[in-house]
Amino acid sequence: MDVTTPGRRAAYESMRAVSRGRRIDLAFAEASDRLDPRERRWVHELVYGAVRLRGRLDHLLDAQLDRGIGSVADDVLDVLRMGAYQVLYMGSVPGYAAVSQTVDQARAVGGKGVAGLVNAVLRSVARVGDGPEHFPDPETQPADFLSTWGSHPRWLVDRWLARWSAAEVTGLVEANNKVPPLFVRPFGACLERAAERLADRGIIATLEQAGNVCLRVESGHTPGEVLSAIAGVIQDPGSALVTVYAGIEPGSTVADLCAAPGGKALSIAEGGARYVVAADSSMRRMNLLRSNAGRLGAGISDRVGMVVADARRPAVRGADVVLLDVPCSGTGTLRRHPDARWRLSPEGMAGLVALQAEILEAASDLVPPGGLLVYATCSLEDEENAAQVEAFLGGHPEFTIDPGNGVDQSRLDQQGLLRLLPQVTGFDGAFAARLRRA
Repeated sequence: MDVTTPGRRAAYESMRAVSRGRRIDLAFAEASDRLDPRERRWVHELVYGAVRLRGRLDHLLDAQLDRGIGSVADDVLDVLRMGAYQVLYMGSVPGYAAVSQTVDQARAVGGKGVAGLVNAVLRSVARVGDGPEHFPDPETQPADFLSTWGSHPRWLVDRWLARWSAAEVTGLVEANNKVPPLFVRPFGACLERAAERLADRGIIATLEQAGNVCLRVESGHTPGEVLSAIAGVIQDPGSALVTVYAGIEPGSTVADLCAAPGGKALSIAEGGARYVVAADSSMRRMNLLRSNAGRLGAGISDRVGMVVADARRPAVRGADVVLLDVPCSGTGTLRRHPDARWRLSPEGMAGLVALQAEILEAASDLVPPGGLLVYATCSLEDEENAAQVEAFLGGHPEFTIDPGNGVDQSRLDQQGLLRLLPQVTGFDGAFAARLRRA
């Protein structure tokens, strides 16, 4: 089925795959691998933007459909979402062109009748716009406003409003709806020297906050361009600060039991660990780690051993430090993974909490007296974070919280746990607990 240009065909294929449950990064990579760089960037902006603002777009589209969006087939709805996103938010596409080409897509997908419907709806969307008058009042109906204009699932908004003020949740939602910056953590050079090397290649990178170990790369550059200029890993400061907080002593042996794609394991090896055993249950993701390690050369890759293994059944007998960057809801990284907000469910979160408890229990036996167990998530949810740690400590009095002195105390809560909120730091959300065995 032809849906006009190769770029628009790739965008449509990506959107359909995401709607069926495929992760957006995999869907986009598979659909766009043969596009030229310029068209690939355009497709990325369209697909990620339409998925990120799906809740807002659906609210606006629903108002223009006599029987609501529930009356529209899924494939047609994806075409409408892409068309509405182009009309409202992509200045690179003139409005008339966005409508015309989306109508062509709709005709290829569903025939002449569908094309007429899409044409009428998108022209109405273009005419009425996305002004505040089209959304619930944020003062009197904050949950309705944040789930429509804010484009987040209502159950997740309700959960956050039960913990934080409407202003704080609005800040979080706004942070999640921004296009995330590209950050790099340099290896083998100080931040200033790494920035100079990047500048020599025409890439501007800056240090935004004191205590950060990553450089923010000016937009318009790809990860491949950055990593061809300097040694390092693409890593958000929120994730990088977890390993800084861990404060692993040079010469330590480390078991990273949920390692892929490997940013933390490689950073630990670069920081002077004697040896890092990096394990993960996914062969595909471990291949990413292997590729990243090979790119950095023998000085680092020789100190990282890799094994495919389930963290609930660790493939090591012990280590000075055991790192658990456990599977989690990822609610701290929704700006980078906009599709995750639509895949999450309360039931799925409960399953993750149970899995995390299993992994913690299995890992605790690997930590020697005096050793460290570092538990980390990229979640903002209490039951995955502090409550999970509290439950573990209740059953393991031999462990206590040891906050160390790796990061600024302002990053820690009163218990000494690392807590990073996107709306406060501008980084991805992260949580970590540094637990010392007596």
